[in-house]
Amino acid sequence: MQRPVGEQLRHWRERRRLSQLDLALSAEISTRHLSFLENGRSRPSRDMVLRLGERLDVPLRERNRMLLSAGYAPVYPENALTDLGAALEAVRHLLAGHEPYPALVVDRGWDLVESNSGLALLTARVAPELLEPPVNVLRVALHPRGLAPHVVNLGQWRAELLGRLRRQVEITADQDLADLLAEVSAYPCDQPAGEMPPGSVFVPLRLRHGDGELRLLSTVATFGTALDVTLAELVIESFYPADAATRAVLTGPAPA
Repeated sequence: MQRPVGEQLRHWRERRRLSQLDLALSAEISTRHLSFLENGRSRPSRDMVLRLGERLDVPLRERNRMLLSAGYAPVYPENALTDLGAALEAVRHLLAGHEPYPALVVDRGWDLVESNSGLALLTARVAPELLEPPVNVLRVALHPRGLAPHVVNLGQWRAELLGRLRRQVEITADQDLADLLAEVSAYPCDQPAGEMPPGSVFVPLRLRHGDGELRLLSTVATFGTALDVTLAELVIESFYPADAATRAVLTGPAPA
């Protein structure tokens, strides 16, 4: 059952650790008016729901739910991935242009949406059942039959991934993500998170490879101006070689 819009506003304000005064000042309304909206004594206008949703950094999906609860139609479309047109084509172009380095796109739940051929480097030794659709990237990364046994610095890498997921749960209040966090946090790991050496600027992914290891760094990108729910929730992760030896392995021998 959909909660009243006032309860949702209070819920998001409290998740953002804002007082009524803080939010009222940000939204340029009185604390009295905000209080009336939260306790249901006043019905917010459509523009007010959108304004407060923006000030509270509420995900687009949840802003639509707030609008519905207030009696208004959703304003943010939610298209199927196949209907994203130019945006999806741009993603595929980006992935192809990143080869031979691995790159992938995941949705809100960390399920794999698209990838390039370089991803085979990360999945070559993963158990087949973890690669059956829908492929959840966090399970592939941290499951004991996934990538985890082949990661030299599993404690550090795991802590980084769990930290990202934990922040996502905090931002979205998504119960499915909270359940995923509980699941992957329970996967075994015999390494502590550990501290990075002084002067480190990123957490590398260190993969066992033959008699040595590959060192990769990653960047994460989103569509910052997306107004479509599906598009706003896509995350593009691109891996790069973190040293010359890894670059040589990924790019292969130089042409004669």
